[in-house]
Amino acid sequence: MEKRMLAVAKITAKGQTTIPQNVRTALKVVPGDLIAWEFGADGTATVRRIQTMDLEYLRAVEGTLSEWTGAADEESYRGL
Repeated sequence: MEKRMLAVAKITAKGQTTIPQNVRTALKVVPGDLIAWEFGADGTATVRRIQTMDLEYLRAVEGTLSEWTGAADEESYRGL
């Protein structure tokens, strides 16, 4: 079974938050590192540390992702 941990952080009026120490440790992030947020329609979010190479890849495919966001696609892929 995958070990999961809970971390709670408050969001400021400017939409900022501090990443809790246990999360920074688990992600192995240090000042200057980049993180990527992935989120689902159900309100869940996943965050991960990314490398510069990952960022270049994400930017390259970013423009192609909208083609998979239609209602027909959601219906087709719902059970996967």
